[in-house]
Amino acid sequence: MFIPEKIFYEQGIKNYELGKELLEKYKDVPKFIIENHNNIEEMRKKKNSEFPKMKRNLIIGTRKTHKYTPNSKISDFLVPYTSSGCTAMCMYCYLVCNYNKCAYLRIFVNREQMLDKIIKTANNEEKDYVFEIGSNSDLVLENTITNNLAWTIENFKNSKKGKLTFPTKFDMVDPILNLDHQGKIIVRMSVNPEEIINKVEFGTSRLKQRIDAINKLIEAGYEVGILVAPIIFTDNWKKLYEELFKNLNECLSKKAKEKVFFEFIFMTYSYIHKMINSEAFPNAINLYNKELMTVRGKGKYTYNQIVRQEGERFFKDLMHRYFSKNKIVYFS
Repeated sequence: MFIPEKIFYEQGIKNYELGKELLEKYKDVPKFIIENHNNIEEMRKKKNSEFPKMKRNLIIGTRKTHKYTPNSKISDFLVPYTSSGCTAMCMYCYLVCNYNKCAYLRIFVNREQMLDKIIKTANNEEKDYVFEIGSNSDLVLENTITNNLAWTIENFKNSKKGKLTFPTKFDMVDPILNLDHQGKIIVRMSVNPEEIINKVEFGTSRLKQRIDAINKLIEAGYEVGILVAPIIFTDNWKKLYEELFKNLNECLSKKAKEKVFFEFIFMTYSYIHKMINSEAFPNAINLYNKELMTVRGKGKYTYNQIVRQEGERFFKDLMHRYFSKNKIVYFS
């Protein structure tokens, strides 16, 4: 259970029920009033080496921006929702590119406003749109603090149209198992080899716990995807990912193996990641590999085309051998 060391909050959160609940829940935690959750002077002055310590803070405010971004993968739109950032410390996380603004956990208490807009948008469209509500945070983790995910599922069932989706690296799904989700929720569990989880995805659930959570969600009637992401080409990557697929094949329930779909996403890295990780995690592995990576955009790196093509062939072969009947939604 996450207990923050400090809380920074906007005065306006006292006008919302969730804001009052959180202030009461953490009444013994030192608190500091801020003007805007986007601009916290104390955070901006921190050194890269203090990154793990910053993750122990909690910021509470209201979300002012509600612009939907068209998407062409699992969802139709990326939707700003109830949180941004995370308490975990995955070394590749894209929010880390501006860690003193985005990477720590921010909770937004105006959830009614945000969900109402999703429901109105969904009901005004001819087709059933899918809304990605977890692109900036991990809602399973956030739910342990706010109960927002359970609240969202309970209230979205009143929508005549639409579905919600979110990815997670956490196994704390018990609070949503008995909810009346009416088939409107798509949960995507992110997985990686245990060695990569241990060395790169600090503070997240273990692989076994994630697989157990998939089985629980399937049994509860949720639509579930397995998100193999981000794919990281370590020296022994083929061995590690083969072991991952063997593990999935052995530990997923029969029903899960019949129903899950798959996504594959290759890691994107950046110059900023290199700088922060080298100071914040000086003993961790170096994810940058100039032999395998190429520049994509300003200060960003991705695996080159030859490496990606080899990876795609390898993972399609794994799918053919272990999950031949399951759908691959996309490689990215």
